[in-house]
Amino acid sequence: MTGSAPAAGGDHGLVDIAVIGGGINGAGIARDAAGRGLKVLLCEKDDFAEGTSSRSGKLIHGGLRYLEYYEFRLVREALIEREVLLASAPHIIWPMRFVLPHSPEQRPAWLLRTGLLLYDHLGGRKQLPASRSLDLARAPEGAPLHPEFRRGFEYSDCWVDDARLVILNLIDAAQRGASILPRTRAVRARRDGAVWLLELQGEDGRTQMVRARALVNAAGPWVQDVVQGVAGQNSAQSVRLVKGSHIVVPKFWTGPQAYLLQNSDRRVIFVNPYEDDLALIGTTDIPYDGRAEDVTIDEDETTYLLEVLRRYFRTPPQANEIIHAFSGVRPLYDDNADNPSAVTRDYVFEVHGAQDTPPLLSIFGGKITTYRRLAEQALQRLGPWFPAMASAWTARRPLPGGDVGGTFGDFVSGLTRDYPALPLKLIQHYARLYGTRARQLLGPPGASVDLGRHFGGAFYEREAIYLRETEWATRPADFLERRTKHGLHLTPEERAAFENYV
Repeated sequence: MTGSAPAAGGDHGLVDIAVIGGGINGAGIARDAAGRGLKVLLCEKDDFAEGTSSRSGKLIHGGLRYLEYYEFRLVREALIEREVLLASAPHIIWPMRFVLPHSPEQRPAWLLRTGLLLYDHLGGRKQLPASRSLDLARAPEGAPLHPEFRRGFEYSDCWVDDARLVILNLIDAAQRGASILPRTRAVRARRDGAVWLLELQGEDGRTQMVRARALVNAAGPWVQDVVQGVAGQNSAQSVRLVKGSHIVVPKFWTGPQAYLLQNSDRRVIFVNPYEDDLALIGTTDIPYDGRAEDVTIDEDETTYLLEVLRRYFRTPPQANEIIHAFSGVRPLYDDNADNPSAVTRDYVFEVHGAQDTPPLLSIFGGKITTYRRLAEQALQRLGPWFPAMASAWTARRPLPGGDVGGTFGDFVSGLTRDYPALPLKLIQHYARLYGTRARQLLGPPGASVDLGRHFGGAFYEREAIYLRETEWATRPADFLERRTKHGLHLTPEERAAFENYV
């Protein structure tokens, strides 16, 4: 493939902050810090969002079920952030309505209605419609469900392309001067006077030394490995690893709505529209003590998810209809809760270093919805070491491609007029993934667009080159699974051909 990856930032020399970890928390901190005038370097041992941050339920939400555990502050913060993020990236984040069938064996209807009313008002909802009651015997949303589910509720949250959220933060950080290093491992770090000496190793085995006034450990499931193994510090905090698995099947109901299903173990399962004609179903919550790199879905989890679907839907999918499955490890802050589902989704910071020594800030826990607020608070904790740092700014600025102006539908209409030779489905794909950056990908309006080789589905060579040149994509899975979801729409032969091309 022609083209080259984005520049790594040249000679790193002395940086203000070195961030270890290229998931959503690390990316958010790098973006925020770079926008405050700090010199930033971020390293990630694999591809960006290769771990937890591409294996979520792909929702920006307040966490309705967390109200049961009295996590009111966390839910309120998440609901406020839901509004901020929806405004900042309308191309990869959009509203979704969730239907919650009432199952009397689990929670009484009055409790659900009360919880939804609180959910409507706790975060100062402005952009999304309020919750409402549904007569599932008459409402079209009830048609796919078994007839015994006659009553339900509907409420709003948001969908997000999780891996792209990471990439957009990194693009913005790089545009603001940050050095972004994929597939670069933090080997060891030690204090040397007023700085950290951080040794990095690229995938080619070559090493380099970076001097940093502060280290941020945003390694997610590997946070303790960095504290102890890389930085040689003792930690009073810990994470609990919880495995969450999802399955992808052909969409088996009509309409744009998602479903939230209560199960007999008091967990809830999301059934969400995915990639137009597919459905994403999950998640499980299972304690995990293996290597985070090795996590996979097991047969019991698949059975669990399918049984929940059978309980609610008239024509649920069967095991042989599963076209994809994935698992992720959530590095939850260990609050000693007995039930994995009850472990807090809040986050905790730990800072090693006094005012006269360079700090190491480590992040335990967190969730994708609150990543931006987490980044603000992380930099607030580092404020004593950077008194000249500018103030918080990310709540008011769109992410790259998010400056669509007006409605997203109006933006798509504008692209359609500017590139009349392209099919509408392809225009919609570019608009969703790239927002206003789609014009950079496609070239001047009205000009003939050479898309190059067709790999299958909506995937053309022009997009592959763009991803390599602007989004650090180098390996097949970078292109097909994280930067895009083209891999779900290619035949095995088409996928093999693209892998040979790369």
